[in-house]
Amino acid sequence: MTSRHLLDLAIRNATVATSSGVATMDIGVADGKIVQLGRVQEAADEFDAEGLIVTPGGVDTHTHLDQVMPGMGHGAESLATGGRSALAGGTTTAITFVTQLPEYTLSETLNETLRRGDSALIDFGLHQIVTDPTPEILAEIPSVIDRGVRSLKAFLTYDDARLNDDGFLNVLEAARRGGAMVAVHCENFHAIGWLTEKLLADGRKAPKYHAWSRPVIVEREATYRAICLAELVDTPIQIFHVSCAEVAEEIARAQARGVKVWGETCPQYLTLTDADLDRPGFEGAGYVCSPALRSKADHEGLWEMIRRGVIDVITSDHAPSNLTGPNGKDAAGRDAPFSDIPNGVPGIGARMPLVFSEGVSTGRISLDHFVRLTATNPAKLYGLAPRKGDIVVGADADLVLWDPQREVKLTNDIMQHAIDYTPYEGKTVTGWPVATYLRGQIVMRDGEVFASEGTGQYLSRDPYPLATPRGEVPNDFFAANIDTL
Repeated sequence: MTSRHLLDLAIRNATVATSSGVATMDIGVADGKIVQLGRVQEAADEFDAEGLIVTPGGVDTHTHLDQVMPGMGHGAESLATGGRSALAGGTTTAITFVTQLPEYTLSETLNETLRRGDSALIDFGLHQIVTDPTPEILAEIPSVIDRGVRSLKAFLTYDDARLNDDGFLNVLEAARRGGAMVAVHCENFHAIGWLTEKLLADGRKAPKYHAWSRPVIVEREATYRAICLAELVDTPIQIFHVSCAEVAEEIARAQARGVKVWGETCPQYLTLTDADLDRPGFEGAGYVCSPALRSKADHEGLWEMIRRGVIDVITSDHAPSNLTGPNGKDAAGRDAPFSDIPNGVPGIGARMPLVFSEGVSTGRISLDHFVRLTATNPAKLYGLAPRKGDIVVGADADLVLWDPQREVKLTNDIMQHAIDYTPYEGKTVTGWPVATYLRGQIVMRDGEVFASEGTGQYLSRDPYPLATPRGEVPNDFFAANIDTL
């Protein structure tokens, strides 16, 4: 900032969308922070945003970027390449995962993840995955939390990741003691295995049968079970990637009881369907994700749950699987059964435009609700607020300028990620980010990303209210012994 100007940047005449409303105003930025709103003073850099909408930078709290693989290997997407896609699509902050690997301590894997974060183009936080909660691993969790990783991830399915109920309870207890949120992938492992075995025995191997092996009931049952166990231990949880209203109803019932449980969904469950799994040839493999895609009728049920506030976060669950190659969906061969196709779809760059188009442009949700779903609520839920997630004085100047009328046909090139396909290929969206600022610096304009590797910062998170237990447990014995059990 020069001595002549109070401000580094002024964005003028903007339609500014915050979590609490929409108004025409100027935004004043200094030293990477929002310092003035309303009528602001002269700045070193001025931008007239008349006709554009300004929202806070997107906060995507469910991504798989630079997730350390066995042998300290890596997947197809880094915090640099995935960060480029994020900035192009209006996301400035993400949370990715620290893997638990049997050959390393949690601290060793965390150190490697943070080293890779030195190349990040976006600001990022971390979730710690726990797949084998041995006494030694549980003893490490407090030190991981103390390093700013204030959320643990638990899987209730997948051969190499699932926790049984005992293991899940131990993770919930460790999180409660450390003041951490727990995020849960909810599907019934044994039911999926039982169904898969019968489908394969009947010769039903094509990608479309992935959805047959994972019907709604296996997600709904596991969601109910996860909530009950979290309620028992009094640990706040978020249910990841809710696929339909039936599952969201389990969350709604628990919320009505006062349980600290939240739900997220993803654009794939609002725009894609199980019919995509039945695309010709190997194309359907690109739509294998879990929980499985549902029907078109389920889209509107989810939107209603979003409007009700039961689902209050939309993330990408960006999964770095190519269609082909070493990290590809065809790793086991193009004739492999659905059970051997890697799960997940890419979407960090598509998330914000898809939600804007399907939500705001269609009139399903308001502009301020869009802000809460894609930025404010995820930032609050994972302890990134008030620094991230809203346009308020004192927050980081992470800003996205939108042309609300611009129509864009999505292609893989536009996504700018390292993945060789997008499941949204050919879909037209209305509303498009034309500029992105990260901490007051222009990092994307008209699709060109200017950020260099190392622009992003690691976001260490302190204790925060939503991860605090509510203080209600089943009985007096539990109340007296919860911290020592």
